[in-house]
Amino acid sequence: MNVRIPTPLRSYTGGAASVEATGSTVAELLEDLDRRYPGIRFRMVDEAGRLRQHMNVFVRRERCKDLTTSVEPTDEVVIMQALSGG
Repeated sequence: MNVRIPTPLRSYTGGAASVEATGSTVAELLEDLDRRYPGIRFRMVDEAGRLRQHMNVFVRRERCKDLTTSVEPTDEVVIMQALSGG
């Protein structure tokens, strides 16, 4: 499936804004991304196995609440990173 990568994480994907990955849940998808692009999962998932507060993952245009959200091969997954500052 197609996964859209936010600009701050594109250093892991060689600058690619969109990459392919597989899995039946968001957790499996992120594990596959990490196999292809080592280190990217750590930027999105904390040590307790939850999405980091500043990370948002959208599947079928719906924000997923946890990593058990199912995904289909035809889905587009959008990863967004919240920005902060002042």
